[in-house]
Amino acid sequence: MEVFPGKILIVDDEPDIVEFISYNLKSKGYLISTARDGVEAVRKARDFRPDLILLDIMMPNKDGIETIKELRSMHEFDETVIIFLTAINDEKVEIEGLKIGADDFISKPIKPELLATRIGSALRRFRKDDEVEQKQNFGDLEINKTKFTVSYKQDEILLAKKEFELLSLLASKPGRVFLRNEILQRVWGTDVIVGDRTIDVHIRKIRQKVGIDLITTVKGVGYKFEMA
Repeated sequence: MEVFPGKILIVDDEPDIVEFISYNLKSKGYLISTARDGVEAVRKARDFRPDLILLDIMMPNKDGIETIKELRSMHEFDETVIIFLTAINDEKVEIEGLKIGADDFISKPIKPELLATRIGSALRRFRKDDEVEQKQNFGDLEINKTKFTVSYKQDEILLAKKEFELLSLLASKPGRVFLRNEILQRVWGTDVIVGDRTIDVHIRKIRQKVGIDLITTVKGVGYKFEMA
């Protein structure tokens, strides 16, 4: 049976770019699906379940920023690599993209070998993480996603399910600011109605139980994991 290195969804409203990227990545053995805008991208992503999404920023109907926000709000895309394709050379755009869940940026015009290398590197990094027990260590703090446990200086800390999920989400990308709405969607989901204060209460409980300063409040925006 033929083994493919991965499934990639290419999202861009320029047919020539889509054809160019598709040709080069197919030659490397990747399975490819394409979409012309963000609306089609979300639908295709649900059906195709890509390992990696190449996402243009400037598109009609729904741009890349709106699209990645929607994708990152769905649990099934938590581990999907999303790389922005952009002709915009703006540090502020890149910072905003990283904050809302982009894993990397690739500038246009696209160089085929560089693109293939960056994609291969990103997929290897994520697959390596999947092959071992899902543990994150931050000094004396350990978050074990496989066993759903948290320990500090080898002492286990008992967290409620939502407290663990919230801490695990924030710690998944240290330094990245998670917006309040994103936290609500990814931890509590869209089917449960909870108030804004719910996050604050859970953050306070995590801080009390762990006993160290590890979550920073970004006033009016959200929270980020940042060990002092």
